[in-house]
Amino acid sequence: MPFTLLKMIDKIKEYIGEAEHFQTDNKEQLEAFRIKFLSKKGILNELFAYFKTVPNDQKKEFGQAINTLKSAIETKVKTIQEEIESKNVQGLYGDLTRPGYPTSIGSRHPISLVKNQIVDIFNSIGFTISEGPEIEDDWHNFSALNFPDYHPARDMQDSFFVQSNPQHLLRTHTSSVQARYMEDHKPPLRTISPGRVFRNEDISSRSHCIFHQVEGLYIDKDVSFADLKQTLLYFTKEMFGKSKIRLRPSYFPFTEPSAEVDIYWGLKTEVDYRITKGTGWLEIMGCGMVDPNVLTNCNIDANEYSGFAFGMGIERIAMLLYQISDIRMFYENDVRFLEQFKSNF
Repeated sequence: MPFTLLKMIDKIKEYIGEAEHFQTDNKEQLEAFRIKFLSKKGILNELFAYFKTVPNDQKKEFGQAINTLKSAIETKVKTIQEEIESKNVQGLYGDLTRPGYPTSIGSRHPISLVKNQIVDIFNSIGFTISEGPEIEDDWHNFSALNFPDYHPARDMQDSFFVQSNPQHLLRTHTSSVQARYMEDHKPPLRTISPGRVFRNEDISSRSHCIFHQVEGLYIDKDVSFADLKQTLLYFTKEMFGKSKIRLRPSYFPFTEPSAEVDIYWGLKTEVDYRITKGTGWLEIMGCGMVDPNVLTNCNIDANEYSGFAFGMGIERIAMLLYQISDIRMFYENDVRFLEQFKSNF
């Protein structure tokens, strides 16, 4: 290889080394570096012009050296350019990869908090969780639970029926889940059914057309009302820290006998007087022994098995625990309201 060509290749290698070691944070210096190599009168154009005079058998080696230099120059210019722009932008605006606004830590909804607490309490004494559809048929929502057609008890739960099929409706209670569970499982049964229910009621501070329930069911041989009372007493101690309850006779089509459960809330504060209307007692749920007709409807031998059921509104329990005066607050998604429950996340 001619001596001149060897010198040119050595010179190109020097230029490559210069490009690899070049560093600056100054735009003017970078532009001078770019012009030196990449402008029309720059070093690369001179080398390409010289390339035309190189013998054909030596063009490959010389061409590879020029291309390596060109790639090194372009990469260096681009890298330093991006670094300079990044520093300038961060100086003005900070780190642009950060979120535009601070992202606060979320919290669980109070309904979820109370539901989970109820579920945990009953899980600890052997109750499983069962779920069912929110759009229910007439049999599971009414007839199987001892609501015959045209029975006046159906008026207790003003329902949302599906217009295209009047035999289907939005479930009015999670007792429909219990009916399905009894059909699909053999005793002994011990389950709770949390879920959303729907009733055609006027919306006010104390009632809503959508709310949540947890209903419990226990069926086995020789189950008595005493078992029911002991279970409810355990629940009130764990949930409220209060151990004084009373059961008042009531009526539900699917239980007989039936009762309303009151807890002695006390009269220690002005709030206690207000929520108990000066009595100290507060209704928290309904309960009773499962009616034999319900067992028979669900293919369980009423002569061999007995059981109890209970049900409570989650919103009502949450309103008591958190001293919330208006049920509508649970559904308005007001961040100011929901942020109060962050400590319970």
